[in-house]
Amino acid sequence: MSIIQLRQNYHREICEQILAAPSGIPNIADKGSKASKQIAKNLVGRLDYPLAPKSPPGQRAGTLFEQITSEFLEQAFNLLHHLRPGEWCFSENQNISTFEQYEHLADIQQALKENPELAAALGGDYLVTPDIVIGRYQVSDTEINRITPVVNEADPISRLTPLRKGNRPTPRLILHASISCKWTIRNDRAQNIRTEALNLIRNQKGHVPHVAVVTAEPLPTRLASLALGTGDLDCVYHFALNELQEAVREVGSDDQLDMLQGMIDGRQLRDISDLPFDLAI
Repeated sequence: MSIIQLRQNYHREICEQILAAPSGIPNIADKGSKASKQIAKNLVGRLDYPLAPKSPPGQRAGTLFEQITSEFLEQAFNLLHHLRPGEWCFSENQNISTFEQYEHLADIQQALKENPELAAALGGDYLVTPDIVIGRYQVSDTEINRITPVVNEADPISRLTPLRKGNRPTPRLILHASISCKWTIRNDRAQNIRTEALNLIRNQKGHVPHVAVVTAEPLPTRLASLALGTGDLDCVYHFALNELQEAVREVGSDDQLDMLQGMIDGRQLRDISDLPFDLAI
């Protein structure tokens, strides 16, 4: 199956399970924004799949968005296995302390719980739980030597790298990517995403994982609250960027179109179909 077919299936699942238009207004739109409602209607019309009969209750939309996005990414990433070999694990809502680069954070968090004065001085919650995580399994010496002899168990070299499974008494997954899924973007959500990203960047021991956001937000100015920044995120990925571009052009708002095109040209906003390839870098 090709990437475009997976993308079509992805959109079909989102439309059938999450996207709804009660009273004719799609549930990705900000009801207080005329531009948001117009762009959302145009975008949904271009997807051209049957919509859910009603909006999912409470936080269910966000949970479904995470699950459907995770499935798409795993299937698409598997198509690129020849470009990025390895054994990978995709999961949702997994604490980062279970990964190689962040296992020390569990000890820090426990110390803060036991010492309120220290917690007050340092502040912050170190144990981030991303929406989607991609981990790489560590590699045995047998696999490393599969094509040609590379390492020998008796040699006192290459003993500190976490990729080599025998170097750790308790092997752990290596965090390859942390992906936040936001059905829509509001100001508070944008700040939470940035805080989570900075936590991942500042507290790692070793390789910094990919840090990305996937969203269905229709309004370019809202997308800009995440895409335009200081580089704490790799990139923002829209679940249907091609369709969003057409929807914004149809509305005829030069400001919104210029903002959208500026993020794309500036390599700060990409389509969901780009993300599997970027994860292979």
